[in-house]
Amino acid sequence: MNQHEALKQYVLRQGDSALILAQRLCEWCGHAPELEIDLALSNIGLDLLGQARNFLAYAATLSGTEFDEDKIAFLRDEREFCNLLLVEQPNGGFNDTLVRQFFMDAYHVPLYQALIHSADEQLAAIAEKSLKEVLYHLRFSRNWMIRLGDGSEESHRRIQQSVDQLWRFTGELFHADEVEITLAEVGIAVDPRTLREQWLETITETFAQATLTMPEQNAYRLGGKQGSHTEHLGLILTELQFVQRAYPNCEW
Repeated sequence: MNQHEALKQYVLRQGDSALILAQRLCEWCGHAPELEIDLALSNIGLDLLGQARNFLAYAATLSGTEFDEDKIAFLRDEREFCNLLLVEQPNGGFNDTLVRQFFMDAYHVPLYQALIHSADEQLAAIAEKSLKEVLYHLRFSRNWMIRLGDGSEESHRRIQQSVDQLWRFTGELFHADEVEITLAEVGIAVDPRTLREQWLETITETFAQATLTMPEQNAYRLGGKQGSHTEHLGLILTELQFVQRAYPNCEW
């Protein structure tokens, strides 16, 4: 794989993960357990949507003049998406959404901290802007993890259950393939294996304060970055892409 194709794929991965996670969070609009959380999840979703637009617009410039961010988002099929499996998992209860978000926030912070030093100026600029947002995201999700994990017996049970269910998807965050290794060697991308220690430190410290137990199972689910997804992504895209698919090239 040449460097240009690797860069395009890498940028798509970042944009797709942000896009799908934004879609999941915005599903909570009007349905969250309290108004403060409703607004917070919607705002975080909008932040992620902005990040997705920046990445996908860059991917469009790398793909050729016939592409733009809208076509990339709305006209690709399921197997063409390369988001992480974790972000496509169902919202479930607030406990499931919270744990999913916390795992991703704890990953995004070291990722963007490293990407601001990328040799690719566009990637570095997107990372610098995004870092300011994900630092807030992590503060929000971490505080709620502690509040509910160290809260009532019921809230603790639910958070621990979500941790145990979603843990198997976290290994993919740090799985490196040819795309990432190729770009990391020339200082463009971040080798995800180098992010695991900082991520695990955040997880461990938070779990200690939240009185949560680290799962014993291995984090084994992989394939999202290569286009192999769970059954949930197709349902997300059905809703996300409906208007564009039903009314091609429509203008408002």
